[in-house]
Amino acid sequence: MKTTTTVIIGAGHAGMAMSRCLTDRSIDHVLLERGEVASSWRSRWDSLRLLTPNWQSRLPGHRYNGDDPDGFMTMPEVIRFISSYATAINAPVETNTTVTSVRASDGPGYTVLTTEGEWRCRSVVLANGACGVPDLPALAADLPHRVRSMAAADYRNPDDLEHGGVLVVGAAATGIQLADEIHRSGRPVTLAVGGHVRTPRTYRGMDIMWWLDAAGVLDERHDEVDDVTRVRGLPSFQLIGTPERANLDLNALQAIGVQIVGKLAALRDTGAGDATALFSGSLRNQCTLADLKLRRLLDTVDEWATAHGLDGEVDDPRRPEPTRVEDDPPLSLSLSSGAIKTLIWATGFRPDFSWLDVPVLDRKGLLQHDGGVTPSAGLYAMGMPFLRRRKSTLIDGAADDALELSAHLAAYLSHIPSRGLQDACKPQSGRLYP
Repeated sequence: MKTTTTVIIGAGHAGMAMSRCLTDRSIDHVLLERGEVASSWRSRWDSLRLLTPNWQSRLPGHRYNGDDPDGFMTMPEVIRFISSYATAINAPVETNTTVTSVRASDGPGYTVLTTEGEWRCRSVVLANGACGVPDLPALAADLPHRVRSMAAADYRNPDDLEHGGVLVVGAAATGIQLADEIHRSGRPVTLAVGGHVRTPRTYRGMDIMWWLDAAGVLDERHDEVDDVTRVRGLPSFQLIGTPERANLDLNALQAIGVQIVGKLAALRDTGAGDATALFSGSLRNQCTLADLKLRRLLDTVDEWATAHGLDGEVDDPRRPEPTRVEDDPPLSLSLSSGAIKTLIWATGFRPDFSWLDVPVLDRKGLLQHDGGVTPSAGLYAMGMPFLRRRKSTLIDGAADDALELSAHLAAYLSHIPSRGLQDACKPQSGRLYP
């Protein structure tokens, strides 16, 4: 049995940020990673780039220093960025080590079982992130066998697909990017659209992430929103990172010939293993709601620009066109005619805590926590949606979250009374790291 003070599960950017903060506090620890460093970034589709500009790739004591700050890293570049950080901070990583169980010890602390042995520790940080396994709807099991069913996590490039039509389910960042790439490969694409968050790549001459960063939108905290559970479940922005800083939304997809339909509501069995896809009639309402939220977001940007005297230094406000919706979008699509060869589920992910033997999961299997602090003393989380602030899942969000949570963890280890624990985790002002 091996011992350490803290076990960090996951060696991606969130785990690395916490490692650096624990090292700064002289807290001994180990990172356990089932694959290689930055493992989750190694299993994305070939053409994917970060949705955040390079300048926004900031970790504790480390940031992008290349010659393309306004560009967007490819996945190999992201892997190199995180791997070089691991080397720079001398992170104590054990790779190819799968955690099979985390449970409370008889005394204070936890026992962590892995494929490479057992660890005893006083605290655990769950930094394996929110993208554990694809979150497929129950109706995925009703798809006829003649149509290939594929989670977005299994997609690499259009050459992996049969020639023929593709139905993409889900219109967040992943869904719209796959619809665009696959359609451009010569395959007809239908995109099933549910709730989504529309955002332009650039606004008033600046990248939208610059505005959200400067205006403090990304720093909004989990205890400042009315319904953090709802916010944590929101889809990702409809964005794409390209050298041209192109906008990609439902209007852009329709302009190249992608068919837009409502949310996939059901798969009706028509006999002999055949089925028809049925779509919700709420497409127009979903698009109207997304347009309304977009206007509110850009209002916030405009108000901040005016308050800070930037109106004369940036472009005039020019709002994106409202989303175009057909008068009578299709409500059904035959999956029996052979026109649709592949269905791709771009319906998001959910965390995998099947190995977590500590009673901190709710009835849906989601981790219960307050800003990354779970009900089980000494058990923390990193890299979850809106963990402590709106940017928590971004590379840029890990630094601030790690600094605050490492303070809470250090206070716990030192047996500081309850009041001290709260003080140690008060909101910080300004940038936490250069």
